[in-house]
Amino acid sequence: MTNFTPYSALAGGALIGISAVLLLLFNGRIAGVSGIMSGLFYAPKTDRLWRLAFLLGLVLGAALLQQLWPGFNVPRQHYPLPLLIIGGFLVGFGARMANGCISGHGICGLANGSLRSLSATLMFMAAGMVTVYVIRHVLGLGA
Repeated sequence: MTNFTPYSALAGGALIGISAVLLLLFNGRIAGVSGIMSGLFYAPKTDRLWRLAFLLGLVLGAALLQQLWPGFNVPRQHYPLPLLIIGGFLVGFGARMANGCISGHGICGLANGSLRSLSATLMFMAAGMVTVYVIRHVLGLGA
């Protein structure tokens, strides 16, 4: 862990928290990314604009940060494409099974004192720990 940067982690966490509060305050919505994404396809047309703006803000904000601070985030290279596809599918499947993703449960749900969100967040964290163990120590990738 030679690249641990507590200040950037603190700033990122603060920005996520502020964004969640602002979305709840001004729009009355929970900042659960999987729910926002699925709402693009299933919500009434009048409800789609803010969802699209939120998701575009996630992508464009990351792209802007990469342009302003090029060495800040260097994605891992040379991961097998099938492993990435399987991982993406499993994340989506898990979010659907948990009726929300880590942003909805772990940030908004825990802030509301939801026991269901606590359970979901603990399961997300446990699954992440098992995944890291399997990827690094069983498959020998990503060291």
